[in-house]
Amino acid sequence: MSSEIPPYEERIKWFHQARFGIIVHWGLYSIPGRGEWVMKNERIPADEYAQLAKKFNPKKFDADEWAELAKEAGAKYMVFTTRHHDGFCLYDSKVSDFTSVKTAAKRDFVAEYVKAVRKAGLKVGLYYSLLDWRFPGFFDLKSKPDSAKAMVAQAQAQIEELMTHYGKIDYFWYDGSWIPGLQKDEIAEFWETKGINAMVRKLQPHILINNRSGSPEDIDSYTPASKINEKEPGRGWETSMPIGDRGGWGYLHNNPNMKSVTQLIQHLVEAAAGEGNCLLNIGPKPDGTVRKEEVDRLRAIGKWLSANGESIYGSERSPFDRKMLGRTTAKGNIVYAHVFHWPKQGEITFPSIMNKVKSATVLSTGQQARIETGSSCRTFLKDLPKIPPDPHVTVIKMVLDGKPEAGCWWPSTP
Repeated sequence: MSSEIPPYEERIKWFHQARFGIIVHWGLYSIPGRGEWVMKNERIPADEYAQLAKKFNPKKFDADEWAELAKEAGAKYMVFTTRHHDGFCLYDSKVSDFTSVKTAAKRDFVAEYVKAVRKAGLKVGLYYSLLDWRFPGFFDLKSKPDSAKAMVAQAQAQIEELMTHYGKIDYFWYDGSWIPGLQKDEIAEFWETKGINAMVRKLQPHILINNRSGSPEDIDSYTPASKINEKEPGRGWETSMPIGDRGGWGYLHNNPNMKSVTQLIQHLVEAAAGEGNCLLNIGPKPDGTVRKEEVDRLRAIGKWLSANGESIYGSERSPFDRKMLGRTTAKGNIVYAHVFHWPKQGEITFPSIMNKVKSATVLSTGQQARIETGSSCRTFLKDLPKIPPDPHVTVIKMVLDGKPEAGCWWPSTP
């Protein structure tokens, strides 16, 4: 592997093309089934929490099934929680005994995951939480500085392990950089982020790194749960959210408030419309299986993408966005209108297209719309069905006579 770091524009290409990924939260916290923050939220002592490792022996874990499910969903990359805030490693760490290899499971789940994801042809992402609730120095930095330093040293060693022992890693997804009592601009210095990330890039020159280690790096990763925070052009970004509500990313035994397929597809479209990615979370059960409610939704998203994926993968911004109607994406001289709210009369108006629209086609069915133009640069797409062809999001592909140009904002000037 070459040690030369390719330019950002080269490293980011696959990420912009992907637009859709799956992140997996799974670990000891899956056993109580009350979310991945259960140790802190319920003030469970470290030694008591560690007893869960004696029960964590997921016989039904099958990394190939996870990877194939992500592929069937239309995702292009996966991110796996190698270690969450509880400090339990799902791999063979040499600097900790609190691992899946040294406890009941006797398995390196990261190794199995990486192998399966590569086999499925997806990009490999690893999640790692810097903080570890088992270190008193995390909670009281001033009075327990040695504990805090030990936590930092552990993180540095474990990140080096992850970047060394599992072949090519495409994406490193940091989390857990915050420290009580430290300001945002002090975080990078505390974790010695500059040195850690230099090491990561030396070991994995092609890697992308997110912005959750106190340093901007390559990708802006946001976790709004159910809202898309679109960012300015020129930088890779993604929004990650659970299929369920914000109650937890890890397994919740009772999680009735799951997003519908329509909501999830619309979130994906909104991210793509802003040239960003949607990273959708699943929280497998303690035995390693993915619950039916999540499987069904992922397969439905995949079915929609199989018909409409060209409007999402590698998407660019379009100047014709009509948020009350839906969202639009573009590629060269093609604009894709994703209609969230289908008009009852079967006619759609775009009020700002300066271009000539050469054709307009329902992407999933091939049905052609009749095109008319009016004053104020209005373009009418007529003779469309009165009932939306797709129950979730119908996409209309418009071929223009050149690069999309918007203008003639109402009211028009005399």
